[in-house]
Amino acid sequence: METVRFYERKGLIVQPEKPTQGYRHYPDETIAKIRFIKRAQELGFTLDEVISLLSIEERPCTQVQALAEHKLLTIQDKMNDLKRLEKALATLLNQCADNDDKSHCPIIDSLQP
Repeated sequence: METVRFYERKGLIVQPEKPTQGYRHYPDETIAKIRFIKRAQELGFTLDEVISLLSIEERPCTQVQALAEHKLLTIQDKMNDLKRLEKALATLLNQCADNDDKSHCPIIDSLQP
């Protein structure tokens, strides 16, 4: 429920009037918008990017495509960085496994300037 309140504070959805008794009822359009936001976030879009997507929802697909292409490049860059980190950490772990000198650790050595 806190997520819904957050979206309301951000102006992404409108809070319905609270009845004198009972709970607020969100219209189907609001529920669909929340699902849209969550799905976009699952695809890696930030909330600011989701706001951009919502603002161009009725516009030509080329604008959405440009935003999605930029997101894809960002994800690919992050994946490449993670692959480099994985390789570096695996190398350090192998050095630890082969380390006969227990007075120092190759991982600690690599972190020191």
